[in-house]
Amino acid sequence: MIGLRRKKGLKEELEYREYVSLSQGQMIWRAFRKHRLGNIGTVIVLLLVAAAFFAEFFAPYHYAEQFRLYPFSPPTTFHFRSEDSFTLRPFVYKTTREFDPETYQPTFVEDSSKKYHIRFFVRGYEYRLLGLFKTNVHLFGARANDGSEVPVFLLGTDTFGRDLLSRTMIGGRISLAVGPLVILFSFPLSIVLGGLSGYYGGGIDMFLQRFGEAFMAIPALPILLAMGAALSGFGLSSTMIFLGIIVSLSLISWAGGARVIRGQVLAIREMDFVTAARAAGANDLRIILRHITPNVMSYLVVAATLTIPYMMLTEAALSFLGYGVREPMTSWGQLLNAATNISGIEEHPWLLIPGIFIVIAVLAFNFMGDALRDAVDPFTIV
Repeated sequence: MIGLRRKKGLKEELEYREYVSLSQGQMIWRAFRKHRLGNIGTVIVLLLVAAAFFAEFFAPYHYAEQFRLYPFSPPTTFHFRSEDSFTLRPFVYKTTREFDPETYQPTFVEDSSKKYHIRFFVRGYEYRLLGLFKTNVHLFGARANDGSEVPVFLLGTDTFGRDLLSRTMIGGRISLAVGPLVILFSFPLSIVLGGLSGYYGGGIDMFLQRFGEAFMAIPALPILLAMGAALSGFGLSSTMIFLGIIVSLSLISWAGGARVIRGQVLAIREMDFVTAARAAGANDLRIILRHITPNVMSYLVVAATLTIPYMMLTEAALSFLGYGVREPMTSWGQLLNAATNISGIEEHPWLLIPGIFIVIAVLAFNFMGDALRDAVDPFTIV
């Protein structure tokens, strides 16, 4: 029994020495890696971001291109077996739109007389990769041996025959960009006003807190709906409407972060290193930027990862209701706007696929945020 205690004590001492030799960043990274769900969420987020950056490459067609012969076409079926053989190389058949004589509903019938094999790195419409390099290479396409091509709709099409996969890839840029853009506008405001409020206190604190409470009292969804309707009524472009939504989201979200930062600054300003910096002659701006702000960065990192999914859901709700992103721009929420009809969902369930991307992205960001929150907490770094 004594030997086991000594062995356990030696192990704990070795672990303590190992952690002492690590920097704070290394300890945070080690704690983050131990969070399995956080790692999975981070990988999913990175995959979604990569898909958004290279959306034109993954999208086989332009997101606004209409295939008038294929409205509400179901997802294309990949085949590996024909009448005479089995192959590992997938192929598709050309489909034609017909009407069921009994139900009078449109159906798509496959023409099995010719195979169109799935090929990778095919030529298509021209675009600029990352906005810099002009190219026309896309990930996949379908082409027969005689060179003829047929459209492939991996996720089906919408009412205008537009490829849902291409629109989902492009829409991911807007949906994933909403959160970071709101953070870019709101966090500096939260840091400055929350930092000033907590550092100086007194009348400045009273004024800034009442000012922030006025913004916190604004009902978010009704104001956002009114702003979306007003921006659309002015006849602005879709880009200007999108920027207006970003500014509106920033104005109603900065106050909560400022209050949390104010509380942290209130505690940090009385610590010894701040007193030492003040005694050394450092001015207030230097103390706030160089000594206090770095100590609230852990909160800002965690708050950012948790703010992004909330803003993503808010934008999706606005676009779903028709007050957010407008054509020709697209987002996951705007794509869901086509699924407002219950009968339409029953007949065309693939219109709900963008909603699956929203769920996956929100869960991934939440998992990553939970992992970061545990990792930066000094009481949970193990």
